[in-house]
Parts: sequence; C-alpha cells; structure tokens
Amino acid sequence: MKSPIRPTDDEARTLARGLIESARFAGLAYTDKEDGLPMISRVALVAGPECVPLSLMSDLSHHSAALQHNPLCALLIGEPKAKGDPLTHARLSLRSTAHFVRHGEAEHADLAKAFLSKQPKAKLYIGFADFALVRFTPLGAHLNGGFGKAYVLNADDLS
Repeated sequence: MKSPIRPTDDEARTLARGLIESARFAGLAYTDKEDGLPMISRVALVAGPECVPLSLMSDLSHHSAALQHNPLCALLIGEPKAKGDPLTHARLSLRSTAHFVRHGEAEHADLAKAFLSKQPKAKLYIGFADFALVRFTPLGAHLNGGFGKAYVLNADDLS
C-alpha cells in the first residue's frame, strides 16, 4: 500500500503557517494531572511573534494546571467552512510544549500586545494576576490540507 503522506513542500509549509496565522481559537489536548488521561479544551489562540501560537490562560482553569504539570500538548487548528464536507477542509494537528509567560517577565509586554491585537476583548482580564500568556513551541505537526493532502511537518517547517 502506498503511503498517504506526501513529501513536505513549500505549499504545505505555507498552508500550515496560514492556519496558525488565521486562528482565533483551537482545540487543546493535554494530559490530566490527576489521572493521566487525555483531555481537550477550547482555547483562544493567535499567532504570536514568528508565527508561534499564543494563548491566554487563567491559573484557575483545568488545562492551565495540567500544562504546568506536564507542558507537552497538542493543538487542533483550523475550522470547517460553512459549506461542504468538514473533513475536506484544512486542519493542523500541532504537537507542542507550553511555556507560561507571566506578568513582569521580559517578553510579557510584547506578547500581550500581539495577543490583544487579535483578541482585543481580552483587555478586560489580561491584567488579572491569575492570567498568563502561554506560548506553544512547535515540536512537529500533521497537516491535512484537504482530501488526499496529508503531510508530516517538523518544527523547522513551521518557523
């Protein structure tokens, strides 16, 4: 049987980065720190500097506590269009490491500016003490670019 995975090319890299750049939210998969089972949440997401995915999380959230315990996670980025089969629309399954950037850290101000430029309503709570910006450092990804367009990307393909 022939592999369904195509060789990664510039078109695949551009599509993957485009999905990250256009994202406003994503599915976040993580490991529950209490029982070690997989879990998923929806989070606000934007492309931060250098197209690295960025979110804003409260320490009160279940996924925030889990990521602080084990920062390995995955993001599902890309939404179906209004028409057509949802499985034919592009989506990126991004493996990553979550890094919390807290108030007072050197890069917080620049990341906050980048986040608020695309999620302006977060201005209401971004300054709360229990909120931190979370940068998702890509480790690799699987890109489904539509029917018959599957790719495996490494971290360098996404930068």
